[in-house]
Amino acid sequence: MSDQRYSADLIVTAQDFTECNWKSTLANEEREGYSSMWQAFSSAARKASEDDRSSQGKALWLLADACSMMLSPKSLNEPFKPFMVMEGRRSVIPDDLSESDIAFYAEIVDAIDDVWLKARVADLVWLKQRPRDVRFALAAIDAYRLIPLDAETWICGGHECWERAISLARMLKAGAGARLDEMEAAILDAFNTATKGSGFLALWLADLMDTYGLGRTHATTIAQKLNAMAVEFEEAGDLHRSREFFGAASRWFIRAGDEAKSAEMTIAVAEGWVKEAVARISSEQPSHMVAASFYEKAIQIYRSIPRSLRAMHRGDERIAELHRHMSDAGEKSLDELGEVKTPGIDITELVENARKSVSGKSVRDALFSFANIYQGARVDQIRTAAEKILQQSFFRRLFGSTHLSRNGRVIAKQPAAGFENTLNSDDPALWAQMVHDYQILINIVVRGDIWPAHEVLLQEHRLREEDFIGLASQSPIVPPGRERLFGKALYAGFDRDFTVSMHLLAPQIEHMVRFHLKNAGVKTTNLDIEGIENENGLSTLMGLPEAEKVFGKDLSFEIKAMFCDALGPNLRNEVAHGLLDDDSFQSVHSIYAWWMGLRLVFNTFWSAARKVENDRGMEEENDE
Repeated sequence: MSDQRYSADLIVTAQDFTECNWKSTLANEEREGYSSMWQAFSSAARKASEDDRSSQGKALWLLADACSMMLSPKSLNEPFKPFMVMEGRRSVIPDDLSESDIAFYAEIVDAIDDVWLKARVADLVWLKQRPRDVRFALAAIDAYRLIPLDAETWICGGHECWERAISLARMLKAGAGARLDEMEAAILDAFNTATKGSGFLALWLADLMDTYGLGRTHATTIAQKLNAMAVEFEEAGDLHRSREFFGAASRWFIRAGDEAKSAEMTIAVAEGWVKEAVARISSEQPSHMVAASFYEKAIQIYRSIPRSLRAMHRGDERIAELHRHMSDAGEKSLDELGEVKTPGIDITELVENARKSVSGKSVRDALFSFANIYQGARVDQIRTAAEKILQQSFFRRLFGSTHLSRNGRVIAKQPAAGFENTLNSDDPALWAQMVHDYQILINIVVRGDIWPAHEVLLQEHRLREEDFIGLASQSPIVPPGRERLFGKALYAGFDRDFTVSMHLLAPQIEHMVRFHLKNAGVKTTNLDIEGIENENGLSTLMGLPEAEKVFGKDLSFEIKAMFCDALGPNLRNEVAHGLLDDDSFQSVHSIYAWWMGLRLVFNTFWSAARKVENDRGMEEENDE
């Protein structure tokens, strides 16, 4: 970040470096990688500037800048990133350094005996000086590879330093001499001497070799060591580390060409999740919900094993067994869900206005008022509100959520939103929030508008099934030959038999969508590998880009959120597969879906009737 720390035309030399007491600055600080070095040099630089030692101050500032950058070793073009970016400002990057600054670094490299500082300074000179001098790249490699290969150092930046050394050596190829082979030998030695007390170190070193294609001639030995350590961790009850080591062993056995042994390791990973599930159920604070997710992971891992190898280990039978455990844990997890109550909303005035809107009117006018008692969801408004919630909620950005069915099955997973400043319209987290907010909205609409108005309609008007069939037959949105089915569905809902209404209406909504998309020239089928042409389901149809053009963005959203999405009521799937019980058919979702169907049919009938009336009026005027 730009601040006036020293004069722009101030040039510093190796003498300023010698006199700035950089060694004592580092000696006084507890070393935790480059971040602690940056803090130490920054403090010393401020003190030097305050004491009017401007040249020494700038020398320390340049050392601080070198240590402040974040190392991104996989990038050859931009290996150094700013450690901080905030409100359009950022910390130092290599491009901020002047030619004289780079010349200063080049002048002091040989005088630096701290491997961390020497590696960073030499690396910056290699990156920025023109023409390039390979001596600085070699100096950086040699300093980086002197950084200890132990767990504590690895966590404090040693990992990135060794990666950078390997990247530079691979870039220089023959120019690096035997350095790449020497680093491979050093990593293998550290790997072989790592113990259970080293924690994840052996795993980290194995992953480093795997990433850069090292250790391939020792693949079997590496795999066996990882396997042995996984067993050690398992026996000690450290199931997390055990799974990680078994997984790494599986990958290395593949490198060694031993698929059978790799499959054994993968099974061990899956069974580790099973043990974790059993442990969670039998703990002092048992969680069947967590256990169910662990069983799910175990099943997914078993399925990743090739079928030929899975059969050798009776994998399919084990998957079936784990499914039973998962289902049992899922059902029991429902009892663990607590109820969250929020203050109630007073909808008294809303209810009264709804009743008045249809009371004392003719059948036709009452139905018009009822069908338009609510304007329908406005997707732009819902999206804006959802974006605001995600941007303001830390927990919604950090964590996702899991959605369970009535019998404890996981039916959908809502991802975390992340911490991007903007949310893409296709972001799964944004869509999930929109569907969630939509359900809250229709709950209020049904209880405050639709249900009270419907009570008045039932009291004041006696409508028959034939009336609704007639209505459907005159509505242009109802496909030919489906008038009776639509009419029966609407009448059943009017008579408050939502069980019958939903069984009839849900598939007819799907057919209606398909019919109008076909009329618009949209392909609504798919061809399978056997050459059989199948009709796409409602979810696929509503996912077509043409759907929004045909039905409009608001109606398209409502159809998807109400009938197609597992995060919502998912009525098409729930009805088709017999997943709703008697009570579920009386839910606000079923009531709203029926009203939405009535609204579609009635309003398209109304518009068509008005058009006919207007056309007749124009004909009569012309006759006169």
